[in-house]
Amino acid sequence: MNCETLRDHYEIYALGIAEEPERGEIQAHLARDCEVCMTEIGQARELISLLGCNSDLATPSAGLRRRILASVGLEQRRASWWTPVWGVAAVTSIAMAVFAASFFRGRERDLSEQLAAAREQIRTQTLDLTRLNEAFAILNGPDTAVSSFSQTGPQAPPKGKVFLNPDRGVLLLASNLPPAAAGKTYEMWLLPKRGMPQPAGLFQSASDGTALYIRRGAVDLAGTMAVAVTLENAGGAPQPTTQPLIVAPLPNRG
Repeated sequence: MNCETLRDHYEIYALGIAEEPERGEIQAHLARDCEVCMTEIGQARELISLLGCNSDLATPSAGLRRRILASVGLEQRRASWWTPVWGVAAVTSIAMAVFAASFFRGRERDLSEQLAAAREQIRTQTLDLTRLNEAFAILNGPDTAVSSFSQTGPQAPPKGKVFLNPDRGVLLLASNLPPAAAGKTYEMWLLPKRGMPQPAGLFQSASDGTALYIRRGAVDLAGTMAVAVTLENAGGAPQPTTQPLIVAPLPNRG
């Protein structure tokens, strides 16, 4: 198989649940230092690590997957790249809730708490995987523009990349971005070649200083000069009030 054929399987491979023959083909490409496969899978692993997917999802055996699916009355099927991931995570949570129901029979209060926790886990995982799906769509878009940002200084400044897709929006991947203090938030800005900065949404970084933020919607790449991030009061501001912490200039498109 060539790289174009394997493109839809990179994320599945990065999550550790790719099946044959695609898994073997990707491993063969990596073994011969295929630049396309190494780059795409590297980006997939970087994105997955920001969401913490690798630490939460273990790869089940085929037999275990069938037993889990059968226990909750769901049919195993092979679908788009994120379906197996969501299926394993969500179905495992449901199966655990079913087990709790039988084990804690007669203890209604404990059972209710277990079921509520399982539902919340499923909701959180679904939201995370939806965001991951959107991020991969921007990353893999044929018209996506990329800009890196980093600075030098005595302290480790924010660094990372910004991906802009004219139809899907903007994806920010950052590290060394400490969580904003109480009453503060990070705000993204699109800096046009003409006119004032345009607000592009509010976000917070994780406790480890990483951030994955998606600003959804169409973007005028030709008319955008750069993407910036400032620290603002909670609720944001119509225009920047502080010096940008991040400035990612875009390649000139005319």
